[in-house]
Amino acid sequence: MFTGIIQDVGTVSALRKVGGGIRISLLAPQSARALKVDDSISVNGVCQTVIQKRGTVFTVEAVEETLSKTTLGSLTVSTRVNLELPVRLQDRLGGHLVQGHVDCVGTIGNVEKKASSWLITVRFPEAFDRYVIPVGSIAIDGISLTIASATPGTLTVSIIPHTLEKTTLASARARGKVNLEFDLLGKYIEKMMRGEKAGKAQTSDITEEKMRSWGY
Repeated sequence: MFTGIIQDVGTVSALRKVGGGIRISLLAPQSARALKVDDSISVNGVCQTVIQKRGTVFTVEAVEETLSKTTLGSLTVSTRVNLELPVRLQDRLGGHLVQGHVDCVGTIGNVEKKASSWLITVRFPEAFDRYVIPVGSIAIDGISLTIASATPGTLTVSIIPHTLEKTTLASARARGKVNLEFDLLGKYIEKMMRGEKAGKAQTSDITEEKMRSWGY
């Protein structure tokens, strides 16, 4: 489990095709110090397992399923990526609950410079509209962000200078591809409500009326 607070930016140092997957080696002195083989790490919002580590370089392997749902297949040598180690149970939850299980790939539609911030608009399949609400949470390339506004199939986030400096968003450009993970809590709530509406036995006191009163 992650929080979407990026701890490090690594650089792709090597790529090697293995069957239908890709082994990705990443140069990341800060993160590598804390990693060992079999550890999990978020790479641009994608939960990956460390399969090899040599000094300041560690390697993960993205298999077919991961490549079909994320942007990892488009990485090239020297590409910079956002990195986050899993949250410890005693840590502060600085962002929101992020699994590293990418829902879909979005496309950057516009990057607008404001006086002290940047507005980035992202297009995504409208099937995911139900998980997007203004002032709700979204993970974009693993970065926990707040949705400033939304229309069908698009969302806009406001980026402060600190986030731009500490992540790969400084290189965001129109038509660029990004990994999107929608709010975990919204998915579970939807699942519970769908079961109730289908006439299945209710095992919780959570009702649609109660959820509405909570602002969902």
